[in-house]
Amino acid sequence: MNYSELLALRSHLKTFDNIYKAKRIDDNTIILRFDKVYEYGFVMNRGSSTVYKTKQRRFLQNYNAPFDNLLEQLVTNSKIISIDIVSNDRVIRFALESKNSYKTQTFYLQFEFTGKFTNAIILNEDDIIIEALRHIDSSKSFRVVRPNVKLMPLIPRAQKIDSSFIDIESILSQNYAKLEKSKIDNIKHKLLTTMLAKQKSLKKLLVDMPQPQELENEYLQNNLYGTIILSNLHKIAPYSLKFDTYDFEGDPITIPLPKNTPINKMGNYFFDKAKKAKRKSLHIHIQKENINEKLDFLDTTINLIKNAREYEQLSFFIPQKPSQKKSKSIDENLNIVWIEGYKVYIGRNKNENKKLLEISKANDIWMHIRDISSAHVIIKTDKQNVPESVIKNAAGLCVEYSVKNAGDYIVDYTKRKFVKPGEDANVFYSNYKSIAARKEGIEIRT
Repeated sequence: MNYSELLALRSHLKTFDNIYKAKRIDDNTIILRFDKVYEYGFVMNRGSSTVYKTKQRRFLQNYNAPFDNLLEQLVTNSKIISIDIVSNDRVIRFALESKNSYKTQTFYLQFEFTGKFTNAIILNEDDIIIEALRHIDSSKSFRVVRPNVKLMPLIPRAQKIDSSFIDIESILSQNYAKLEKSKIDNIKHKLLTTMLAKQKSLKKLLVDMPQPQELENEYLQNNLYGTIILSNLHKIAPYSLKFDTYDFEGDPITIPLPKNTPINKMGNYFFDKAKKAKRKSLHIHIQKENINEKLDFLDTTINLIKNAREYEQLSFFIPQKPSQKKSKSIDENLNIVWIEGYKVYIGRNKNENKKLLEISKANDIWMHIRDISSAHVIIKTDKQNVPESVIKNAAGLCVEYSVKNAGDYIVDYTKRKFVKPGEDANVFYSNYKSIAARKEGIEIRT
């Protein structure tokens, strides 16, 4: 923010009496809530710092560094004494009063929009640093920023002031829109790059997959080679790389011989190759079906990412590190999304639906679309009460990954302990609740 905008921001914020919530929501962004409707984000990126205003949103990430703990302990529920611009520079300082069961404490929360050394700093009344977003040592700046060190004042500088009217609320809202668009575009690009690479790899597997007739011909040829070899073992010269003979119809045939294989085992060599081709031909349709199911799932994911308008919609697909090695092995080859920190599994087919029932625990939430064949969805609860927003978003994904036709659907959900597996991936469930979910698009009515 420029100096004139910061002056306008100070005047705007002076209408508030308290800070009800202070929290870091990403690496460099701290939000302050002065009422129950809006939040102000102080984006402390080096060289591109700004402030925005938006309606309050759910917190999707928690930070637990000492600075974050002090934001909660001191700044949250604090009283605003004054708001000032420091040293005629792009620095805004909140003088605050924090009350707890022991004493009342006066301190400062200072946001420095100073380019390379942009920072957020908590200080006591004597300008001794309590904690900061970034620590800066003497090798980088004459103003050392570390706990228990007195903060040196900034060198005063002349500032150009815009005397025209500044609509600060409009600027704050525009800042949010720009930041959100940039953030969404960057995440979309990263996610789509990953998804499109997976899609390309699966399509190549599909193209390179042998046709059933090719495998059948391979089976017949190797079976024939093995039979002829067994009938002519005594005619094969040691270390030969080929064997010229006649087939059982009397036609000449040349059989390529394997290297480093004893003559008495050459028949079995070809029979083993024939069996392998036969097994492959029997299962090739299953492999193709699995790849096509993965491609369908990826297509849906890619469309959801492309059509996402909010960060929350993209956050479902941002992978998180597994907390345990055991969890990583269980999750292998399963489809996982994350909703507000809750792990959510989505089954692509009957086998995966069965697998989800096997790995889920009694208090996990199971859901599917009522009266039609659909993906099963499991929300891992870890015995916690799951927010309604998580259930709503999970139901929406259940619909997105299950049906092609747009329209309104009813999704039933219950605890896993009330779901009894039946035959062929069918289930019987009780004690369920229902939620409506809509798939956007053009409805096809019959």
